[in-house]
Amino acid sequence: MDILTQQLVNGLILGSIYALIALGYTLVYGILGLINFAHGEVVMIGAMVTISCLGWLLGLHLDVSPFLLVAGSLVMAVPVCALLGVTIERLAYRPLRNAPRLAPLITAIGVSIVLQNMAMIIWGRQYIPFPDILPHEPLHLGAATFLPVQGVIVVLSGLLMVGLLVLVHRTRLGRAMRATAQAPSVARLMGVSVDHVIASTFIIGSVLGAVAGVMVSANYGQAHAYMGFMLGLKAFSAAVLGGIGNLAGAVVGGLLLGLIESLGAGYIGDLTGGFLGSQYQDVFAFLVLILVLVFRPSGLLGERLADRP
Repeated sequence: MDILTQQLVNGLILGSIYALIALGYTLVYGILGLINFAHGEVVMIGAMVTISCLGWLLGLHLDVSPFLLVAGSLVMAVPVCALLGVTIERLAYRPLRNAPRLAPLITAIGVSIVLQNMAMIIWGRQYIPFPDILPHEPLHLGAATFLPVQGVIVVLSGLLMVGLLVLVHRTRLGRAMRATAQAPSVARLMGVSVDHVIASTFIIGSVLGAVAGVMVSANYGQAHAYMGFMLGLKAFSAAVLGGIGNLAGAVVGGLLLGLIESLGAGYIGDLTGGFLGSQYQDVFAFLVLILVLVFRPSGLLGERLADRP
């Protein structure tokens, strides 16, 4: 029972990160019908820039809370990722908006590779350690333990998810986003600036990606140029699991995938008699993706999109 409780807590922490990244995928897909495979690299850039800014702030020897230092570094990284997201949309995707679907998909993979190599040029191939400034005193939840930063990850992820749902369903920009997703040509006739809505969607997704990147690097204590590749694939699996194009589906899919992966890592050794260890936990994400695509391609909550005219 102690192992089960611990793995459930670990799964909630991991799932919160996956859900946040999956929201970036599902936002863009909901508006453009495009899988932005470069989103994982935006997450990676957010982590790298934050660590660099944090190192600079630590060099100033400011007498402030470590969490405030991380928050300040994140504030510096968010505009970088937002600008990166807009640039990707403007240069790579907008010229291909009316092209066959395969063209922007290939372009997205190309952008991903370019960003990986840019990161290696700037930060190198090695792992970049996250500064060891956050408290390590464990907190307890029943039989499970977790670090303060992990508690912050869950709470902050929840707040951002709720904030995004409110933005989409209760604001003028959200109405414009839903109108653009439903029928772009009709939205134009109603006075909606479709280009502005699409650019805003990439900005929002990139900001969420930057926050997720900081969460990942703070949780694991490091970042590297290739971290976005696996994170992106897992978050994409989560989006497909929940129903890509559906915001609530992305949240549900991310949390479920985190729980499945964590429970699998905790029990795979017992289930296979020690043949497989917890290092094979990545298998579960792609096994879930295969099963969903085979048995329920629309995901658990389906897709909340109409056919585009």
